[in-house]
Amino acid sequence: MDIHKNARLTPHGRERLVKMIVSGQTPQAASEAAGVCPRTGRKWADRFKQEGLAGLQDRSWRPHRLYRPTPPEVIERIESLRRQRMPGNEIATTVGVSAATVSRVLKRLGLSKLSALEPAEPPRRYERENPGEMIHIDIKKLGKFNRIGHRITGDRTGQSNSRGVGWEYVHVCIDDASRVAFSKIMKSERKACAVAFLKAAVAYYESLGVIVERVMTDNGSCYRAGAFAKACRRLRIKHVRTKPYTPRTNGKAERFIQTSLREWAYARAYLNSKQRAQELPFFIHRYNWHRPHASIGRMPPITRLGLSKDNLLRLHN
Repeated sequence: MDIHKNARLTPHGRERLVKMIVSGQTPQAASEAAGVCPRTGRKWADRFKQEGLAGLQDRSWRPHRLYRPTPPEVIERIESLRRQRMPGNEIATTVGVSAATVSRVLKRLGLSKLSALEPAEPPRRYERENPGEMIHIDIKKLGKFNRIGHRITGDRTGQSNSRGVGWEYVHVCIDDASRVAFSKIMKSERKACAVAFLKAAVAYYESLGVIVERVMTDNGSCYRAGAFAKACRRLRIKHVRTKPYTPRTNGKAERFIQTSLREWAYARAYLNSKQRAQELPFFIHRYNWHRPHASIGRMPPITRLGLSKDNLLRLHN
């Protein structure tokens, strides 16, 4: 409940006021003690006698009846036109009512925004049962720099001095079942680098005892290339591509990219992009071995691989 900062009475204060009156004090004396006029004191005392404690709560300011309510047939006509994706002003002209009336009706119907006509598809979450059944691969393009940028300092003066330094491409990979991630900075996002990263990722998971069976990517040109398909056949990996313009299908990789940007790429003020690249392996190690992951019970991803104590000590370096 929104109480005015200078309000004399809250529901608790009203209850104390009426109890003073019921106990035998005059409405004038009780009202003066509460800092209100006697008329207000009698009003709350009468409400208490009629409705009990429920009568001491705030009431709606909405009138009991409207002077000229919008007819039901007009409301139905407004809703029908809105579902045909007609804008509010055009509805007002067509129906013959004011734009304010149309706005109120649409708000009451929950159709103020056109997006309400096509509700977002509910998320369909999935997770493979065993590590290695599917890995998700994606690429994030980052600009190189030779000085601390405006994203950290907030100062855009001289930001053009770093232009022309170039780009670097962060290839990321994450296992669907365990969330164990692998990432590497490559020279480009072309097929040669995509194939090289796929081989490096498969080797990384093999070092953890995980055999990769499938890989999911988007429809980028490097993943549609024959060289990538040939590499998948040699590695005996089934290649699955997402539905076009549907990045949520590869959502685990997209989410890992967001986490990488927040906790690695833009987490601190690097002097240059080379220093940022040197920090990437440390971030990947912390992500896999130490960072709690919300979707797997706030445990580090490595715990889902079922490694023995000896293997944990061997691999954790």
